[in-house]
Amino acid sequence: MEKFALDLTILMPAYNEEAVIPEVISRIEDVMSMLDLKYEILVVDDGSDDQTTESARAAGARVVRHPENIGNGAAIKTGIRNAKGKTLLMMDADGQHPPEVIPELLENVKSYDMVVASRTKQSETSFHRDIANRIYNRLASYITGKKIEDLTSGFRAINTEVVRGFVYLLPNTFSYPTTITLALLRSGRSLLYIPFESKKRVGKSKIKLIRDGLRFLLIILRISTYYSPLKVFIPISLMMFILGFGYGLFKVIFLGLPYGPTSAMLMTVSVVIFLVGLVSEQVAQLRYQWSEGSRENVILNE
Repeated sequence: MEKFALDLTILMPAYNEEAVIPEVISRIEDVMSMLDLKYEILVVDDGSDDQTTESARAAGARVVRHPENIGNGAAIKTGIRNAKGKTLLMMDADGQHPPEVIPELLENVKSYDMVVASRTKQSETSFHRDIANRIYNRLASYITGKKIEDLTSGFRAINTEVVRGFVYLLPNTFSYPTTITLALLRSGRSLLYIPFESKKRVGKSKIKLIRDGLRFLLIILRISTYYSPLKVFIPISLMMFILGFGYGLFKVIFLGLPYGPTSAMLMTVSVVIFLVGLVSEQVAQLRYQWSEGSRENVILNE
């Protein structure tokens, strides 16, 4: 098993945050001074064109810099690979996430594989993002079978070794929290939500409502079909079957026409979709068993 040099890595992806990042780092250090932990503050500068790197280093953080802007998720992946702490705490560099919540996250991550700080209704977030998050939370709750209180929150603490097992799944965009949450729950690990009041970010948001909203949705569907295909395929199959059966019944009863090939085709397609989902579920299960077995062998060999 890998030996970590530190107890904790506080990871912050940053892009053009020179105005606020020194204050955020200072507040983190004030909080961490009350905890008996060996830690580092790791800032991944995702190709900023301002003085983010210099400001973060001057404030005492270790900085890894991308030569160009790749994406928030790419910065997180770089941070995960470079983390020296046994526990990884991810938070934004724009001042939305209060460092005062860190002790509670760290206390609970001793018992859970991941602890997520979920935004309350009192948080200073925009209305359209609140609506979108409710939709994502409900869809993810259906997929995972567990109530998801804040799918897109980037303020979370997780075992570094655990999250490294999911790095290859993470996108280069803002939807990395979605992927980590769904992958973690599908792998049978524990998750706890801690409520907190999010503050309004300093500067302009880098998330685009339509573009990133659709991307979040596609990520949920992709991870869902990757880990739990029947959760997606069964509703589609059932909908196609009801549509075909209902259309045929309508033709026979109300129009006095034969059942017809359209209804038969829809019902046949529904069966095919169900069988594809069934095979996909078996493949996903075999893949999961294989990956868990390979991981256990690596640990035993070490």
